[in-house]
Amino acid sequence: MRIVTRPDFDGVVCAVLIADALAIRQPIYWIEPNEFIKGLAEIRPGDVVANLPFDPRCDIWFDHHSTNRIDKPFKGLFRIAPSAARNVFEYFHTRFKRDYSELVDWADRIDSAQFTPEEVLHPERYDYVLLSMTISSENGPEEDYWNKLVSLLSERDIQQVMADPDVETHCRRVNRENSEYADWLKQCTRIEGQVAITDFRHLDHPPSGNRFLAYCLFPETVVSVRIRYEDRKRQTVVVNIGHSIFNPHCHVHVGKMLAGFEGGGHRGAASARFDVKKMNDYLPEIISRLVRNEG
Repeated sequence: MRIVTRPDFDGVVCAVLIADALAIRQPIYWIEPNEFIKGLAEIRPGDVVANLPFDPRCDIWFDHHSTNRIDKPFKGLFRIAPSAARNVFEYFHTRFKRDYSELVDWADRIDSAQFTPEEVLHPERYDYVLLSMTISSENGPEEDYWNKLVSLLSERDIQQVMADPDVETHCRRVNRENSEYADWLKQCTRIEGQVAITDFRHLDHPPSGNRFLAYCLFPETVVSVRIRYEDRKRQTVVVNIGHSIFNPHCHVHVGKMLAGFEGGGHRGAASARFDVKKMNDYLPEIISRLVRNEG
């Protein structure tokens, strides 16, 4: 029995909860949703899949993304919720050896982007917010670090987790990236209607940083789009879209929209990865729909 999940804060918390409830000690299988959707996941009987689409080969499934809803019976829990971790927490609530209430509350806040402007502008002052920003595959896979976080969060309180040398190193990197990211956003963002479009395709090394910062820098916009190549080979385009959390007037369900462009996600946040040959067809249509802002 393995845990299969994605490398983000919600996925890490799902792994913490499932590992505790089911006493799973096998290495976690980390995979991006786009790879999962394209059938590249090697799911085995007995696997517990969380925060990803359903796969009939798994034994238990947990998710909360509206675009992943299914109509067939399964073991586990699907429900629209602030985080997939919340569904895991409720399903196994009598089986945990520790109290994970605070951790799951933060998973809810972080995955549903329930932030204040202060938390967006100064994540270094908020342990859970900063920690969540260290979990990403944009700088390449870091399975050892993600697995370590699962272990740390299973055994220690947040202050002890943040004091771990590996965590401190990742947090320093994130703070440095965030301090530079505002300048990159100002240089590479154009506004169409009420859409902030950040295009990093001309950069060999697209910058990483606080994905909510655009909502503070461009407060007149209701949705942001970030476009980049997946790697230096420039064969795959990555598009991330998010409703502004401070100007909530985008009417487009971006998860459903991107489901038509090889992606998916929530109403207010979604992503897609597709072959560069489809770029000139996909991108204008995606941006046009957002500019029209029709539900």
